[in-house]
Amino acid sequence: MEPAHALADLLAASPQVEAATVFDYMNGALASVGVSDGSATAAMRAGRALLENAGALRGVGEATQVHASLAGGDVFVVGRQGGPAIVAVTAPGRPAGILFHELKRCLVSVVESPDQSRPEAHA
Repeated sequence: MEPAHALADLLAASPQVEAATVFDYMNGALASVGVSDGSATAAMRAGRALLENAGALRGVGEATQVHASLAGGDVFVVGRQGGPAIVAVTAPGRPAGILFHELKRCLVSVVESPDQSRPEAHA
């Protein structure tokens, strides 16, 4: 599924999402909603850093999901190790469980898209 369509489905299923960005394994933005291009780039970098650093704290490599509660809202990041990820922002205090489920579902629909599959390494 096209990343923009996947984000539209996410917003329909999870209206608490105020902004979201899907980015690929090379940190290139695939689609965004509710953010400017500059903010999407910042969200993408912050999201990837959250996944990598949270995993490093536990000694497990890159994390697959992170939830950060901030005074002005919550940040959710879901990713696949070495693959695409999605970062979403909500108002403060939103339930995490259902949103993580919806973010994972959105990410799976993007990953299953033939255009978003990771290129094979060539020797």
